[in-house]
Amino acid sequence: MAWVILGVAVVTEIIWALSLKWAATQATWSASVVPIVLSFVNMGLLALAMRGLPAGTAYAVWTGLGAVGVTLLGIWLFGEKVSTVQLGFIALIVVGVVGTKLTAAA
Repeated sequence: MAWVILGVAVVTEIIWALSLKWAATQATWSASVVPIVLSFVNMGLLALAMRGLPAGTAYAVWTGLGAVGVTLLGIWLFGEKVSTVQLGFIALIVVGVVGTKLTAAA
């Protein structure tokens, strides 16, 4: 169950990071509240996942997949530019996360 919660935390992390970029383009108070609320949800989910997973494993997966998701969605949603070499290193993050999951005790 901890891995499922961590997966939800990763999705929340991605949405949170993208909401920061979105809020920066808006001049409204409500747009600024969205990332704040998401940060509390995000941290709560990560903390919950850490009840069943080692902190280092949970944090590595959370940050790694969060970075991958934000990068890929940044390309798709905002037209951000990423080089082929950068994509290769991002693929290595995915390999690391998969290896972490396959070798984890929990």
